[in-house]
Amino acid sequence: MELIFCSSNVNKTKEIQHKVGVSIQIKNLLDLGFTGEIPETANTFEGNALLKAQFGYNEFDLPCFSDDSGLEVMALNNEPGVYSARYAGEPKSDERNMEKLLLNLKGVKNRKACFKTILLYIDSNGLKHSFEGRVDGTIINEKRGVHGFGYDPIFVPDGSDKTFAELNMEEKSTLSHRAIAVQKFVTFLNSYTK
Repeated sequence: MELIFCSSNVNKTKEIQHKVGVSIQIKNLLDLGFTGEIPETANTFEGNALLKAQFGYNEFDLPCFSDDSGLEVMALNNEPGVYSARYAGEPKSDERNMEKLLLNLKGVKNRKACFKTILLYIDSNGLKHSFEGRVDGTIINEKRGVHGFGYDPIFVPDGSDKTFAELNMEEKSTLSHRAIAVQKFVTFLNSYTK
């Protein structure tokens, strides 16, 4: 089975491909020769995921899925939220985003945060299916680890003493918000295609 992932994010594609295994081949927008940007103008994760999936479905006339993910920090009224990738402005920069977040949390005791993913799938009949993943954790003061991307070096999931960036792909694929949403998606696909 082949599915189109409406994203150009190579790291996300690898994470999802690792989670779904070899029975499903994931092709992202770069694989299909699309190098443009899909506008993400909604103010919710689900809204942005729908915009991207609908664009892919209309453009390629094939079943496709998209996700929108972000970090919500309780003490900052759930910022950066849907603006996680561009929190520090353009051009996108993981380093500048983390620096801005840590600056905004300077002196703040409540460091509770969560990563959220909404994965939205549009099937061959144009029906929409939504899957959510969430991981609660804490923002730490210093960056640790070399794996992952985004805010991974400063996020420690509850029940762990390692940041997401200190976990290898195997470990992260059992814990992450995206892994949770993708697992729900895979379970759905397995029951849906039988």
